[in-house]
Amino acid sequence: MASQRPVRVLEMRSVRGTGGGPEKTILMGAAMADPARVQVTVCYLRDRRDDIFAIDQRAAHGKLDYVEVLERHSFDRRVWGQLKELIAERKIDVLHAHDYKTDLLAWQLSRATGARALATVHGWTGHSARERRLYYPADKWVLARYRRLIAVSSEIAGELVKHGADSARITTILNAIDPSKFRRDRARVAPERAALGLAADDIVIGSVGRLEPQKRFDLLLDAFAALRVNNSRLRLMIVGDGSLKASLEKQRDDLALTKSVIFTGHVTDVIPAHHAMNLFVQSSDYEGTPNSVLEAMAMETPVIATEAGGTAELVHDGVHGRIIPVGNTGALISSITAALQAPDEMRRLADAARRRVEGELSFESRCRRLEDIYEEVVRDA
Repeated sequence: MASQRPVRVLEMRSVRGTGGGPEKTILMGAAMADPARVQVTVCYLRDRRDDIFAIDQRAAHGKLDYVEVLERHSFDRRVWGQLKELIAERKIDVLHAHDYKTDLLAWQLSRATGARALATVHGWTGHSARERRLYYPADKWVLARYRRLIAVSSEIAGELVKHGADSARITTILNAIDPSKFRRDRARVAPERAALGLAADDIVIGSVGRLEPQKRFDLLLDAFAALRVNNSRLRLMIVGDGSLKASLEKQRDDLALTKSVIFTGHVTDVIPAHHAMNLFVQSSDYEGTPNSVLEAMAMETPVIATEAGGTAELVHDGVHGRIIPVGNTGALISSITAALQAPDEMRRLADAARRRVEGELSFESRCRRLEDIYEEVVRDA
């Protein structure tokens, strides 16, 4: 089929609000797909009650073939019929799911329509009791029945095998980035810092991510408080929004860091923030393959990150940045201290990180691998 016409793919995702890392992967992947090989329709399930949903705006900016299926609530049965009509109308060959809800839908729709089901597994990062006790175990049961899976890290691939998936049917593809869009411009450093109220001699530690438990920004705040005792020029900038915003702001104030810690809130473009950073730090307990680390690598912002998820597969310790254990405030303090004392060494690591995202971690490379898989899924059906 791939030799006769492009493979027709329906990318399926359900998310609320502004989304997260998978949105970058889905939208950029659709934008960079080779139309001679693949025709991609991006389909989001959107809850009518979600008044901050913003994926449609990002898709419009990228000029993608984008559709929405509107839900009255999370278990709206009308979604099934709308998706079946879409699959028939677009003559879809491959249903590509990206979360526990669309994993189930794609698997069921595959059986009902004959389209092939494929899932990219980004991880199970939610923290609610319902997710941990019901949705995630059910998702792993469903995924074990897929004929083809993509894991974004070796750790996730191992978890899939542990729950019954056939290792021969799993391909690990790390998340990637378009290095042409993420590039440091030395001329932007001063104005971007000034826009954030930062002085020229401030030393800015930055982090990017949703303000949720697994990101452990509480540890980063504690580490920063200890570091600042001996260096009043230090500033901390946390880019993102989430359910822990109020508690993290309270922690900041309780630590007497109100004037030295910036919470930017959600931003659609992290490039200005990276121009203001001297160092990027990830403090997570759990990750899939973090886009925020890829962005730091592309922006030549020196990286210190925990070994969570696929992070250590992106950043090889001592080659592209520094990798530290999860959940360890002392490791954060000592690694940041060492990095600030050795700026030339951190610059060398940042240069190597940039070269890596220009090569094997480029989105161009990832797209071609994914297109190979689409064609294999259709051919091997």
